[in-house]
Amino acid sequence: MTPGERRTDRAAPTVAVIGGGQLARMLAEPAAAMGVPLRLLAEAPGVSAAQVIPDHVVGDYTDLETLREVVAGARVVTFDHEHVPTDHLRALADDGVAVRPGPDALVHAQDKVVMREALAGLAAPVPRFRVVSNADEVAAFGFPCVLKTSRGGYDGRGVWFVGTPEDCGPAFEAAAATGARILAEERVDFRRELAALVARSPSGQAAAYPVVESVQRDGICHEVVSPAPGLSDGLATQAQELALRIARELDVTGILAVELFETLDDRILVNELAMRPHNTGHWTQDGSVTSQFENHLRAVLDLPLGSPVARAPWTVMVNILGGPADSGGRLYDGYPHALARDPRLRVHLYGKEPRPGRKVGHVNSYGDDLQECLERARHAAAWFAGELGDESE
Repeated sequence: MTPGERRTDRAAPTVAVIGGGQLARMLAEPAAAMGVPLRLLAEAPGVSAAQVIPDHVVGDYTDLETLREVVAGARVVTFDHEHVPTDHLRALADDGVAVRPGPDALVHAQDKVVMREALAGLAAPVPRFRVVSNADEVAAFGFPCVLKTSRGGYDGRGVWFVGTPEDCGPAFEAAAATGARILAEERVDFRRELAALVARSPSGQAAAYPVVESVQRDGICHEVVSPAPGLSDGLATQAQELALRIARELDVTGILAVELFETLDDRILVNELAMRPHNTGHWTQDGSVTSQFENHLRAVLDLPLGSPVARAPWTVMVNILGGPADSGGRLYDGYPHALARDPRLRVHLYGKEPRPGRKVGHVNSYGDDLQECLERARHAAAWFAGELGDESE
């Protein structure tokens, strides 16, 4: 390039995103900062991500031709959820589309039986498990145990804690209705739940975030603390190395969240896998140098990954859940109190109509004192959810 000559850049590649939930919505901010256009397939008009991504199509993600329409001309396709049929993903790959994560990787997040068998084949630590087809086989496996549908379950759905043959009926009825298989797993005695989040690019570069503690209630993530308090350096390193190995062996591209049990005898067991930005990584938006959302975009585009290093000693994420049906629904009204009380608070709302128990946003707090961060985040989330009155300080 001669002096005074101006460089003419090529247009940035378009990333197609399947699914219009809050995860796709939160990809929009780093995409805009990076100058990367997004094209969205939304399930319905006005869903969370469609509110902030102008280039969107409303359609059915189970329809192959709709998927082909959305990905036409895009450099890569990625996902807000794992529910696109595996055969459709393979068809897109056969069409020459860069599907990231690829169908042979994503199937491990789509099907719990496939996941368990693959992890066992990798000698990864997992709970004892067996595929079962009736209550007698569950009894042979051993009560009490946990039954899970192989496909479609999330946020506590598709999971049954059973102690007798009579308890098994709903699980097998659900399997008969959907064609899914039922997985029996031992009921693990665990101290707490952890999550190890990593990003991996097609060229093999990988980055590991600090291991976090997650608090689940009724199968729904309520809060996340980064880093996991009191976790030994040895167990934290083991969890990160395990997540990196799973990402490499399963050829994951993008974010991989490995949800873990920390057992009472100081071991870790893999509970679930998610191959997309994950609720346990929302703290990274404000607590790490590079958020999970930006690193997911960097990874699927095979750009150099950003640093996962934490910006503060502690970051706490608390989900905002829809309150009682009669509590109103104007989340915006929570801002004056929450922001005046805590100018350092970071609030992320999803543009969703509040319903009891529905995730409608989250708050992040960060600082040097864990208990202070917990109090700040919990107070703000409760305020937005309508759980605190005007008299609260």
